[in-house]
Amino acid sequence: MEAIDWSNLGFGYRKTDCNVRCHYKDGAWGAVEVCTDENINIHMAATCLHYGQDAFEGLKAFRGKDGKVRVFRLEANAERLQSSCDGIMMPRVSTELFREMVTKVVAMNERFVPPYESGASLYIRPLLIGTSAQVGVNPSKEYLFVIFVTPVGPYYKAGFAVNNCVIFRDIDRAAPLGTGRYKVGGNYASGMRASYAAHEQGYACEIYLDAKEKKYIDECGAANFIGIKENRYITPLSSSILPSITNNSLMRIAADMGMAVEQRPVLEEELLTFDEAGACGTAAVISPIGRVDDVEKGVSYVIAKDGKPGPVLTKLYNHLRAIQYGDVADPYGWVTVIE
Repeated sequence: MEAIDWSNLGFGYRKTDCNVRCHYKDGAWGAVEVCTDENINIHMAATCLHYGQDAFEGLKAFRGKDGKVRVFRLEANAERLQSSCDGIMMPRVSTELFREMVTKVVAMNERFVPPYESGASLYIRPLLIGTSAQVGVNPSKEYLFVIFVTPVGPYYKAGFAVNNCVIFRDIDRAAPLGTGRYKVGGNYASGMRASYAAHEQGYACEIYLDAKEKKYIDECGAANFIGIKENRYITPLSSSILPSITNNSLMRIAADMGMAVEQRPVLEEELLTFDEAGACGTAAVISPIGRVDDVEKGVSYVIAKDGKPGPVLTKLYNHLRAIQYGDVADPYGWVTVIE
């Protein structure tokens, strides 16, 4: 293996030794296969290509100070994938099959798990696609479930640092009662134009308001929003938001720290009242927000007045990371050690 500069690793794809695959045919999942090929051979009329039958997950493995490799929230990712399967008419991947394939692919690519304190981790990408050749709009009869892994550095090069966001009203990522609550490819395609525009204007990411009334904060790009004030952890409640496993983890930790946790609609104007705010997800854990610009209204909501992450988000970030790396006890049963 070529020498990898772990401390300067970007957030991108790098070839590893193998991936694992499982095919669904005739109403049942087959045996798990190990594959060294990075390519997938599918029919040009496959439902995943035309009708969006694809769902995926994202989770990470970390190497601890003790040398052990730990996967974070494996079962929760399996459950979320099952919800996505129900949402777009695909057969469920059982938690047992999901666990078998994740542990196998991580163990077989263990040499790509970055060293402790390198700032990098092993990203795990489960992907489920419909593969039957169909022209009519119907669920596929056959499916492929594949999991690959790749070592990644921090999502943002600066790591845990303040970023600025911009509100867009002319683009909706997902509609209420639509597919926004599922982790499917179409949701990410619908956000690419806004994400590109935000980056072109010098922002780290875009903020979506609710598609129905354009009053409430929905999401920060593909991440959940967090607001902190008066010892309260506040995050939007919306039928178009993907349930973030990172957000769920942070809410549990915040509650155990004595904070009041509120999931509720968050008006845009409430940004003025937050002591701290951030976006949270698997890729970055927490990305603190310094300022939110509403260009259309000509308003800027300055949150991190000193340009630094606040104390509460810093404490939450450090504690969650400590659980992921095995530096502190895991009272929640979130970590799976790869033997």
